[in-house]
Amino acid sequence: MYNFYHRDAFPEKFNKEEWQFSRNYQRSLDLMKDSIDLHVHAGPHLVSSPRSVNPVQAAIEARDAGMRAIVYMCVFNWSVGTSWIVNEVVPGFTSYGGIILNTVLGGMNPRAVKTAIYYGDGARYVSFGAHSTKYQAGVEGRYVDGKWVRLVDLYPEFKTEEYDRCIEIPTYGKPTKEFDDIMKIVADNPQVYLVSGHISNQEAMDLCKYAQDYGIKKVLLSNAVTEHLSEKEIDQAISLGAKLEKCLAEHTHTGSIPKTHYYVEPEYCAYDEGQSGSPEGGVYRAAQQMQKFGVENFICGTDFGVYTLPHPVEGFREWIACLMDCGWSDDDIRMVTSKNAAAMLDIDLSKPAPTIITEV
Repeated sequence: MYNFYHRDAFPEKFNKEEWQFSRNYQRSLDLMKDSIDLHVHAGPHLVSSPRSVNPVQAAIEARDAGMRAIVYMCVFNWSVGTSWIVNEVVPGFTSYGGIILNTVLGGMNPRAVKTAIYYGDGARYVSFGAHSTKYQAGVEGRYVDGKWVRLVDLYPEFKTEEYDRCIEIPTYGKPTKEFDDIMKIVADNPQVYLVSGHISNQEAMDLCKYAQDYGIKKVLLSNAVTEHLSEKEIDQAISLGAKLEKCLAEHTHTGSIPKTHYYVEPEYCAYDEGQSGSPEGGVYRAAQQMQKFGVENFICGTDFGVYTLPHPVEGFREWIACLMDCGWSDDDIRMVTSKNAAAMLDIDLSKPAPTIITEV
């Protein structure tokens, strides 16, 4: 008996390449080939916020899935050191790392940036802080008796020990000495791309302007910024040459759970990025936004690694599958999951990836 809902029931009527029939698991696996995740959080991490994978495991899984590269993000250490170790022990694959200017590394610290450039295989990105920005630390909080309260208001010591040490992007036209030094270092090293970190909308616009002034051509606005930009600000950022990041983690269930991503103290557990849930519209709205403003301007990552989510490589496949469900073409998916990220890392996708050499 025919299954009248199966495409093979009427083989002469349907084209298997049509969108309705092209959404299958194998297609999502195929589109993983040469993909690049610029936002992977592998261990180690705080015991209060453990990771699902260690860096070697993350690289092996990415390689075996056919991915071209992954980039480690670490809020406590120079991930460029991590990537060097991984590249030494995982054949047939290349990982990358960089530096995030959080308080544990001295915040707006030119010496740390300069050192990271020459450490291991060399930092490939410089990020202006994750949780250690005045904007981010200033909005983090949780609900107390049903009322939203910021950490800076809950704990006076949080303000003095953390918030006051956080960084911010100087108002445009008024660069500080430390900021100026860092921007010059990045400008002198075109292999490095600049990441906004978790800063305010206005800071992001100022940073894009600064980048143009310093001749920095590779700028990525973090997902924490992108999700809060108005359409006018998105247009402005694109016109100033920035790419915008879209991470799947922003749209998962874990955003509504208080965590200690960055702080050792258990009392500082807070909602991720000051949100009580995923952004309005979820993944579908993110996909629509990328199409509206041009897929050439966006880079998809996972921000996965937290133990409450799948491994990063599966997260990336899920991102791809979600875009398939939104009706995207293969070319558009590859643009946001491979080509734009490759440009950030100066990877020539026309050249084959390293082969795995095994001893006979």
